[in-house]
Amino acid sequence: MSDGTSKGGGKLSLGKPGKLSLSKTVESGQVRQSFSHGRSKTVIVETKSRRSFERNDTGDMKVVKGAPVGRAPQEKNKLVSENPLDGLSETERQARIRALEGAARDEERRKQEIEEIERKAAEARARREEEERLKQEAAAAAAAAEEEKKNEGAADAAPESSEPVSKETAAEDSVVVDPTVDVPVPPSEKPDAAARARAKTEVAAPVDDKDKKAKGTMRLRSGEQRRRSGKMTVTQALEDDGENRGRSMAALRRAREREKQQNRERLSRGEKVLREVTIPEAISVGDLANRMAERAADVIKTLMKMGVMATVNEVLDADTAELVVSEFGHRSKRVSESDVEDILIQPKRVDADGLPRAPVVTIMGHVDHGKTSLLDALRATDVAAGEAGGITQHIGAYKVTMNSGASITFLDTPGHAAFTAMRQRGAQVTDIVVLVIAADDGIRPQTIEAINHAKAAEVPIIVAINKIDKEGANPAKARQQLLEHSLVPEEMGGDVICVEVSATKRLNLDVLEETILLQAEVMELTANPAAEARGAVVEAKLEIGRGSVATVLVQNGTLRVGDIFVAGQEWGRVRALLDDKGQTLTEAGPSVPVEVLGLQGTPQAGDEFIVLADESKAREIASYRQRKAREQQFTISGRGTLEQMFERVQAGEAEQLPIVVKTDVGGSLEALVSALEGLATDEVKVRVLHGAVGGITESDVTLAASTGGVILGFNVRANPQARDLAKRDGVDIRYYSIIYDAIDDMKSVLSGMLAPEEREEFLGYAEIREVFNITKAGKIAGCMITDGEVRRGAKVRLLRDDTVIYEGALKQLKRFKDDVKEVKNGYECGMAFENFEGMQVGDIVECFDIQSIKRNL
Repeated sequence: MSDGTSKGGGKLSLGKPGKLSLSKTVESGQVRQSFSHGRSKTVIVETKSRRSFERNDTGDMKVVKGAPVGRAPQEKNKLVSENPLDGLSETERQARIRALEGAARDEERRKQEIEEIERKAAEARARREEEERLKQEAAAAAAAAEEEKKNEGAADAAPESSEPVSKETAAEDSVVVDPTVDVPVPPSEKPDAAARARAKTEVAAPVDDKDKKAKGTMRLRSGEQRRRSGKMTVTQALEDDGENRGRSMAALRRAREREKQQNRERLSRGEKVLREVTIPEAISVGDLANRMAERAADVIKTLMKMGVMATVNEVLDADTAELVVSEFGHRSKRVSESDVEDILIQPKRVDADGLPRAPVVTIMGHVDHGKTSLLDALRATDVAAGEAGGITQHIGAYKVTMNSGASITFLDTPGHAAFTAMRQRGAQVTDIVVLVIAADDGIRPQTIEAINHAKAAEVPIIVAINKIDKEGANPAKARQQLLEHSLVPEEMGGDVICVEVSATKRLNLDVLEETILLQAEVMELTANPAAEARGAVVEAKLEIGRGSVATVLVQNGTLRVGDIFVAGQEWGRVRALLDDKGQTLTEAGPSVPVEVLGLQGTPQAGDEFIVLADESKAREIASYRQRKAREQQFTISGRGTLEQMFERVQAGEAEQLPIVVKTDVGGSLEALVSALEGLATDEVKVRVLHGAVGGITESDVTLAASTGGVILGFNVRANPQARDLAKRDGVDIRYYSIIYDAIDDMKSVLSGMLAPEEREEFLGYAEIREVFNITKAGKIAGCMITDGEVRRGAKVRLLRDDTVIYEGALKQLKRFKDDVKEVKNGYECGMAFENFEGMQVGDIVECFDIQSIKRNL
């Protein structure tokens, strides 16, 4: 590169068409650049001087004298044909022209900004001077008015007020506000005393808000500050001390922007921004990287260092993801997919908040024993129904009001399907069970089934002996039969209440109702009507024109129209509430059965009904439950299979085997149940949930599914509905035709439930001859087998002076450099022990093995 010569002064401008030249203004020169292959280029070097400014004593901006001043604007377009820019292409010339024109525009804009700053400063200075002048005039007017008041004396003030006028009041009354200028006028400028009196009267008189602007008079009390109105002046802004002022929205936005800018600056400097990373039960590598704001490649590298080979789409468990988050320095927050149901956890109810509620009663028994007649008779005792001329039952639950004013809610569960389903899901809807027994027939197989259901639900039982008016009735026989099923009546010293009734003659119905109310009073049933509604679905169906309709029994709280709820796998909003008489309700309290319209789908009988405040939460919970239900459907093994039962036994979760037995005749049933109960030991036993004669029905499958048991069928089969239900719920059904096969299978199951017996087997001895310290492997004991043999993976004890100093597992077993499975007597070998390196020369190694021996009954 070579330097050229500087030429005459002038201005940068266009000369001839297509020629760009530069005249010297302050300092300019030409530089010729030389390149390879003989190419060269001439460049103009220019030094520009800018106008300089500084603040004077008053704070205004002014031009510094003697500072170099730029070229005059009128010389900007002067054309100079000297010094053409040789060697520049047409594109470079146009770019140079645009750059110069942009610089000129910037200079002009800078001048305008300076002029605007000077103009605003002058206006602010003028406003300050005007406000100072007004303050001085007001102070002078107040002082003059006070002096004049002193000279006039107390005689002039008598017509104005009967009370003595204080100095401050006189000073206030002497200030008159001019209606046009809103500036206090001193008393010296008043025309006469009459005008002063009129002015004082106007100030002192109460002025209506509408007349204040028209009259323009205002009275300011001593020490009172005028309320700010209108636009804020510069002086007010400068003198404001900031009291009684909160943080504005603009300040909050600026603070957020500053925080974001600081984060960006830290990122630009390479500093890490720590975040709180939410970790679910399963998360992909790419999603984890996004939540940490890290590169996916860095996350994969970290996983490789941890020994995990994964791709971007690989799914990690929560523990591994938490380790990765801690490696990057972020804070981890573990969440579970089931956390969405945490909102459904019912808080502990305080007894002070509870109010007495009506008991919920389920009537069970044989269909031929007068259960339906008893229900009709109890409903007919309803006072409201009697006044209305009878009732029409629309749902399977209804409420009866007694003559005393007390209420009882009756639940009709034919077939016991809903009752068992509710018990299976943990919803203890029923408070009391009324067991109906015909006095002329006694206890029948379905009655026994009802007793078993009631015992499984752990609710009190009241026995209603019906048909006492019929010929051949024998209530004493029914009481004696109850003893066979562990139900001892009160007449025989037990705790089971028995009431003799007649549904057709309506005998002792009031006694039965009083007994129910007495039992409920003993149980102290309470509920909180002010809480969110909770209950259970008694039954649900899909009706044409109404959609999914659920019969809900409210257990706690109050259900209202418009509430958002979750029922099992479905959610919805209450569109309408109907009672058992078909009347529309706006709300339903505790122990009130209602029909609910507004479900998105049809729930199952026994599902829990919970009201939520957020619709999005209800959708999320319903979606989670539907997904879990689909996962359970694809599970191969059911919960009631024997294999699952073995696993529960080994985990210490089961000590008894629940069984439902169905046979063809009563003799086989008695023999099979006796043989199974004889297999019991102190550790395991057979629990016969239900034994009856006949085929396997849906109720048997439901009972076995609720307890996780199995069903034994002896010379009987399950009907198609029961088979489908067993397949859906995963209940194991086993058929037998020989009683000994059934006993042997149950014996093997109970034997598998026994914990195995562990026995120690001696293998051999070895003497440590030398101890070697191997790099990366630790200490290795060089041994000689003196007795028996040593196996890899066996248990060992290290003896020193016939004292056990270590007991554990054999980590490595080698001969020379090869791993071997066993070493016989008389051979040398090398041994390494798990988590122990304190061996010494002369120690004895005892090798043994643990054998698990299966136990039999």
